[in-house]
Amino acid sequence: MVTIDDVRAVAEKLPRSYEVLVGGRVKFRVGRIVYLSFSRDHAVMGFAFPKEEREWLIGGSPEKFMHPSASDMRYHWVHARLAALEPDEMRELVVDAWRMVVPKHVAAPYLEG
Repeated sequence: MVTIDDVRAVAEKLPRSYEVLVGGRVKFRVGRIVYLSFSRDHAVMGFAFPKEEREWLIGGSPEKFMHPSASDMRYHWVHARLAALEPDEMRELVVDAWRMVVPKHVAAPYLEG
């Protein structure tokens, strides 16, 4: 079972990533762009994800992944139940979400290392 602390351990090591508390919710940003966000009870993680692939992801594992709120459907965003994720799967989702918002010249050295 993945926890917010497991996610935090991955996200805090990513270049330019930092944690903020907004309205009682933990979020991770690069600059002003949010790429991870957690429900107040830390059971659900929202993350940047290509909206063109959202239905494929959710349809393939509906026990893990959910649509964002109706107002967030226009964004590149998906929700996941943390308890349903495997640690390696979580790490891949977090790094991929970060890659969507960080400049390519910042991501390249991290991914090569």
